[in-house]
Amino acid sequence: MVKSPQRGRLPKPGEGKRGEKGYIGYLLRQAAGAYRHRVELALADLDVTPPQFSVLTMLAAYPGHSNADLARLALLTPQTVSVIVANLERAGSIVRRRHAVHGRIQHLDLTESGKALLATCRARVHEIEHELIDALASDEEQAIRRWLVRVATTEVA
Repeated sequence: MVKSPQRGRLPKPGEGKRGEKGYIGYLLRQAAGAYRHRVELALADLDVTPPQFSVLTMLAAYPGHSNADLARLALLTPQTVSVIVANLERAGSIVRRRHAVHGRIQHLDLTESGKALLATCRARVHEIEHELIDALASDEEQAIRRWLVRVATTEVA
C-alpha cells in the first residue's frame, strides 16, 4: 500500500477556500452544516433530530397537512417524513386523522405533549439563532434574510 504524500493540515472553517474568499455555495453548505450540528447537540437529550424539529415546526405552523405536504414544507423527502411521522406518532407527539372528504389522505396534528416538546425545542433553537444574529445590526440581519429568501426563490431558467 502506498501512502499519499502529506500536504499539510487541512484549513479550518474560515481559512483558505473555507473563508471569505471561498465559493458562496460551499460557504452556504458549511454554514448549514455548522448550524445543523449545533441544533443536533441542543436537542440530543430530548431525542429530537433537526429533521424531526423541522417537521414539528411546520406541522405547528401549518396544521392538518399530509405527509407529502410536510415533506415539501420541511425540505425533506416523502420517505424521510414517513419515518419521522411514524416515530413522532409512536412517541405520542402527533396524531393522524382521516381527511373529511378524501379517505386515503390522513392529516397530521400535534398532540399536547407534541406542543410541549416543540416549545422546549424552540427555546433551545431560538437561543442558537439569537447567538448567530446577536452581533448583527438590524439592517444587516434583514439584508441577510432577504438574500437567503432570494437564493431560495430564484427560479432556474
